[in-house]
Amino acid sequence: MTQELIDLRISILEGRYADALAIVDELEQMSKRATLHQIESYLNKALINLIKNQVEERLANSWAASIRDFIREIQKLNLKDNQKSYTINADQWQSLIDNELEAAISTASVEVLNGAYTPAQLSKLLDRAQLRQTTQDLLALTYLYSKKDLPLFINQYLTQLPGGSYWNQDTQP
Repeated sequence: MTQELIDLRISILEGRYADALAIVDELEQMSKRATLHQIESYLNKALINLIKNQVEERLANSWAASIRDFIREIQKLNLKDNQKSYTINADQWQSLIDNELEAAISTASVEVLNGAYTPAQLSKLLDRAQLRQTTQDLLALTYLYSKKDLPLFINQYLTQLPGGSYWNQDTQP
């Protein structure tokens, strides 16, 4: 990126505005790719915790916190600087979820029940349609609620997951 900025400066100073605009376009694409990469990374991590929840049929507090934090980070990254448009629109998540799912299964296989399943075994246990829907539902919340309110609504949604009602009980063990 440093070289692109140097080239941009030179193009402007030399009056080569078409070249400067091409460099600006390239920088915008680089920025968008970096944002998408970060979003995919958080999506992958959320999927890992959702896989653990589905297979183990419980919701550990650390998993809930991770899911909530990853969805919040996705919201922050996805909302463009103008605060009115998104990098990924609400109807564009399915392919990203599908793209991250296999990698998430491989990583989750090490964590689910302390590594009791290989990725192939874990893959067969999953209800992929339900996992996709749960992920899509959580992501949909990012379009509906402010940064301030989002954690509360994620927590409410998490109570619907396996073990969620126990996780949300107002009693100490």
